[in-house]
Amino acid sequence: MIYFNIFILFLTSISLHAKENSIEDLYKSNNINGSIFIESIDSKTEYRYNVNDKEQFVPASTFKIPNTLIMLEENLIKNQFDIIKWDGVEREYSSWNQDQTLKSAFQYSCVWCYQHYAKQIGDKTYHTYLRKFNYGNLLTGSNLIRFWLDGELRISVKEQIQFLRKVYNEDLPIKKSHIKTLKSIMLSDNHENYKVWSKTGWSGKDGWYVGYLITEGQTWFFANHIEINEKSDLKFRKKLTMDVFKLLNIIQ
Repeated sequence: MIYFNIFILFLTSISLHAKENSIEDLYKSNNINGSIFIESIDSKTEYRYNVNDKEQFVPASTFKIPNTLIMLEENLIKNQFDIIKWDGVEREYSSWNQDQTLKSAFQYSCVWCYQHYAKQIGDKTYHTYLRKFNYGNLLTGSNLIRFWLDGELRISVKEQIQFLRKVYNEDLPIKKSHIKTLKSIMLSDNHENYKVWSKTGWSGKDGWYVGYLITEGQTWFFANHIEINEKSDLKFRKKLTMDVFKLLNIIQ
């Protein structure tokens, strides 16, 4: 029995190594430098490519996940349909140049919307929540409205998944109703055979796609960080993630 178990572990190791090599081929064939971590809900199965648990990056707009919870918990906004009045300033994306709701601000990744509330939240309150959430390196720095974009806040690929687990399990010091509101606006793909709750992010060379996928009763957490060298690379944040899920036969 012992030798049989060792043999099974050996075969599993070979299979995992082969899959990780195939993931590497996906990234290299698209000329993308990045890392991806996919983990089952029971933590028994994980797939990693080029992941360094100690390497942290700016979270960019993936910080809208915790930021949304903070805004709701601080009663700065009541629900996903509350109107966020446009300040009239023309910005680079037309979808930003209008009144928003929390839902549209999240889905359009509207930076000015979240910066507006960051001023009201304040540095002390942010630090309180970062500690409660155990989010990344817990730092904000000197610029309150940009610390998640190009400031001092950093988070690793693994830490993204650790936080997403807390969101999924509703295991955060936040009202359950607020977490359910977040989940509602995080739902990004509603396919026949699977659903995805996610958020993209981009700041400078840091590109992200993080979230969780549910298919056939199985839940998988994912975090993909890629290096953005030109705007055409942005599509690979999501594309490579979904291609990896297909490669692993998690989705078709």
